[in-house]
Amino acid sequence: FLEGPARMLSAWGDKDRGPAAEMCDKLKETDIYDRKLKMYKTSESIEGISMENGRVRAFTPGWLERESVFLHMEYKYFLGMLKAGLYDRFYEAVRDALIPYQNPEVYGRSILENSSFLASSANPDPSVHGQGFVARLSGSTVEMLSMWLGMFLGEGGFTFEEGKLRFRLAPRLSREMFDGNGEAAFMLLGSCKVVYHNETGKHTYGENGAEVYRMELSEENGSQWSEGSVLEEELARKLREGGILRIDAYLR
Repeated sequence: FLEGPARMLSAWGDKDRGPAAEMCDKLKETDIYDRKLKMYKTSESIEGISMENGRVRAFTPGWLERESVFLHMEYKYFLGMLKAGLYDRFYEAVRDALIPYQNPEVYGRSILENSSFLASSANPDPSVHGQGFVARLSGSTVEMLSMWLGMFLGEGGFTFEEGKLRFRLAPRLSREMFDGNGEAAFMLLGSCKVVYHNETGKHTYGENGAEVYRMELSEENGSQWSEGSVLEEELARKLREGGILRIDAYLR
């Protein structure tokens, strides 16, 4: 079952990056990995277990909780990769599996909309392989938001250290996430647009990754510069209170 490795990754964190990477590589060699869809199923085949194990055994293979691509669980596994610092593996996986990268004609609905599950290639009907079913705001949305924060804020965000509020930008973005101008943007706190300007074309993670070295903070009546990747208490508080409308963060 995929749930075991997903929970192990979240528990390990990046201090156990070696064993975590080995586990992910081995998992991809099992039948949990759907080679046709390049996605992860809830489990390998459970055909051999008794019906006494409950409804998971009663469903058709590749449908609902039985050997389908259940987005909540798959996304939980991807989030675990991110937490474990397996950034290259994470971006390789999400390029294949995240819904916005899917073919709408196969997926069967808007690729801006999650589903509860996708019918996997274990399903006996090839016409539904990769199709999404039972769209809803479910755990997949929560996991996606958590991945989004991990990508754009990384280990940053607000902290309270020695009695003082601080804010840090530490993105964990693949270079592919930046557009032709070297920019990638997201909304922070619903009112502050953060634009990363990557001057190097590098990933923002790894030993030689690009890092934020200065920020331009735009307010209603002007702007100011802040050196480094951290806003100290006065500016961090102003950001939290909605006084900063845009941050242009430059990386090198």
